[in-house]
Amino acid sequence: MELGANFAAKLEPFLLMSKSAKGAAAAKLIQDATSAPGVFVFAELLELPNIQELSKSEQHTQFYSLLQLFSYKTFQDYLQHKDALPHLNKAQVTKLKHLSIVSLAMDRRILPYSDLLEALQMPTIRDLEDLIIDAIYLDILRGKLDQKEQQLEVEYTMGRDLEPGKIEEVLAALRNWASTTSAVLSSLDNQLNSLASQGAANAANNEEHEKAWQSTLKDILDKQKEGRSGRKALGGGGVYNSTPFVERGNTREEPMDVDDAVVENKGKNRKASQEAGSKQQKKRNRFW
Repeated sequence: MELGANFAAKLEPFLLMSKSAKGAAAAKLIQDATSAPGVFVFAELLELPNIQELSKSEQHTQFYSLLQLFSYKTFQDYLQHKDALPHLNKAQVTKLKHLSIVSLAMDRRILPYSDLLEALQMPTIRDLEDLIIDAIYLDILRGKLDQKEQQLEVEYTMGRDLEPGKIEEVLAALRNWASTTSAVLSSLDNQLNSLASQGAANAANNEEHEKAWQSTLKDILDKQKEGRSGRKALGGGGVYNSTPFVERGNTREEPMDVDDAVVENKGKNRKASQEAGSKQQKKRNRFW
């Protein structure tokens, strides 16, 4: 829920009563409105004809100034013009200090305790922190107390009424903000377009690399297939025997296979070994 969303509703009863209030009754109405809990915006009340008439009355002009004070000024303004304003009760002092924190937060997000103590005339840091915590609970501002750094870190605040002549400054600030935002968005768009172009170029390069890799792989596989086909044509997949027929006398004999030659040689060797062993045995028998 937005901060200060129900503040206008809190002011509504005073707006209804102000329609018939004039002079002293209107002055009393201002005192009541500025003291009432939960009432933090006063622009609508300040613009009413019955209230505007108080500014022309020497007797009641100070109450009109009081309403201006609570609408868009601060506690420091009260201290500077105290003699020209009605005396503030405790509720009014506390409310004005709360509103003063909001005004200070409009200029900077980090508010040191030392600055707040001076601006709000708070006696101790403990009193200052209690005041800030009350403002947070009242939904006037949101932030956190940094006791280590002795400062208030403001996240955001309610909006205060605008002082006459300030609307032009706000519009200028909004135009400056819009211009800055537009420049940032334009820069972000350019960066996004650049990243998109770079991504497209990288994708194209990757696609070309993939095609080249696939083509090279296909060539290698084709060459391997051709090599296997050539070997099958020559030897049917086995060892090719190119030894010619051997001529022996008037006969033409087919050469032995390698395995047959090995078997024949083994047989001859075995027979030679047996014959040699038999001769050795005969020699031994002769000596005996």
